[in-house]
Amino acid sequence: MIIFPAIDIKDGKVVRLLQGRFDDVTEYSKEPLGVAKQWVDQGAQWLHVVDLDGAKTGRLVNVDAISEIAQRISIPIEVGGGIRTITDIIRLIEAGVKRVILGTKAVEDRGFFKEVLKEWPDQIAVSLDCRDGKVAQRGWTEVTEVNAIDFATELEKLGLRCLIFTDIKTDGMLRGPNIPALKELLDHVNIPLIASGGVSKLDDIYRLKELEANGVMGVITGKAIYEGTL
Repeated sequence: MIIFPAIDIKDGKVVRLLQGRFDDVTEYSKEPLGVAKQWVDQGAQWLHVVDLDGAKTGRLVNVDAISEIAQRISIPIEVGGGIRTITDIIRLIEAGVKRVILGTKAVEDRGFFKEVLKEWPDQIAVSLDCRDGKVAQRGWTEVTEVNAIDFATELEKLGLRCLIFTDIKTDGMLRGPNIPALKELLDHVNIPLIASGGVSKLDDIYRLKELEANGVMGVITGKAIYEGTL
């Protein structure tokens, strides 16, 4: 199981949001590349990078910082946040990004999703961000009426090969991941899954690793590694 250190970028800085709230920001560094190198030096196999400004505005904002990370570190990175066009995807892939994460665009435009999945089947992931079983979008600022499991099932039928699941209520809370929600999702789909939200200590990693046989291939951790609890 792969541990993905998270680098969330807002206004060019590495930050964490509490439950995705843009008015509850903790800044950790003004140097995203330096943070990326730190996690590489500690043995990370992948990095999970999010353009928070992009997620909120619907367009890539911190693309220069993201491109610098992709080009100057030795491990693959996955990137999400504000990716809404073919041009965005091409720009990131050409910059060296290994996996591009769609969110809002996959929810709103199945035609677009099918097109990009056909073109880059192994480099597209979807972030399934949920609150109370419903899919959230636009940087978690809107909760839709789309049922998360139904949406995941549809994505699987379309051929998705990587799903990132975040329970928004646990994100940044350091109270442990939502294991029941993960198990329910895994009972319905067979897409390789990356878990996110709530990880606070090593015991959480062990609990998630028990679900590896069910399809959990990795876990994203953010606040826990910045606060030193993991």
